[in-house]
Parts: sequence; structure tokens; C-alpha cells
Amino acid sequence: MERTLSIIKPDGVSKNIVGEVISRFEKNGLRIAALKKIVLSKEEAGVFYMVHKERPFYDSLTTFMCEGPVVVLVIEGASAISKVREIMGATNPANAAPGTIRKDFADSVERNIVHGSDSLESASLEIPYFFSRLEIL
Repeated sequence: MERTLSIIKPDGVSKNIVGEVISRFEKNGLRIAALKKIVLSKEEAGVFYMVHKERPFYDSLTTFMCEGPVVVLVIEGASAISKVREIMGATNPANAAPGTIRKDFADSVERNIVHGSDSLESASLEIPYFFSRLEIL
């Protein structure tokens, strides 16, 4: 059983597609182990995306992530990390496969509806950033 973190970003929340995104994960055999709706501060978004600090999009990404509420999820299942990433689609929605979340709903490479951990190492750092052990069921 593998766990991963996903975030439904402010654009996904404002488009009112939280249920649709969760449904796509669940319909693919994944289970929601934890979920909450929060608003990130610029500092919190900055710490979370620290891995991108030197990238040119870091400031706009962290600003975007503070525009409104996000829904953070711990998702579990067999090969959860790769499965979630497949369901999300390519980071750039123009390159995403038909039927993926990003192809169906995203507006751009930055406003791309969802985040998902890209590795076991990332998941092991990202999950505890948002959830205590007691919140994951």
C-alpha cells in the first residue's frame, strides 16, 4: 500500500470540481485516507514549493497557491504515486492525455488544477507538511 499527496489547487476549487477530481481517483481504485480544505499563506506555499525556489516560476506559483482555498488529500492504494500522476496528466495540459484531469480542466501549465507527489521521497516529505499521523485514517 502506497500513499501520496495531492492538492486540488485554487483553480480547481474555484471551478467547483473538487468532487469530480476526487471521484476520478476513487474510480481508479484509490482511497482517500485524509482530506482537508485550507488557505495557504505565501510563506507556507513558499516552504512547500522550496524545491522550485531557483526556478523562474517560483514566485508566480506560490502567489497562485495563495489565491484561494486548496484541498489537500492523502491518497492510498497500490502504486498510488504513479496512478495519481497518470490520472492527473502531464503538467502542461496541452501535452496531457485525453481524459486526464489536466486535459479536461486546466487552463495552463501553472493553473493546472492539481499537484501530486512525484516520488516516494517527495510523498514522505509532503504528506507530513499538511497532515499529522493522527489525521490519516
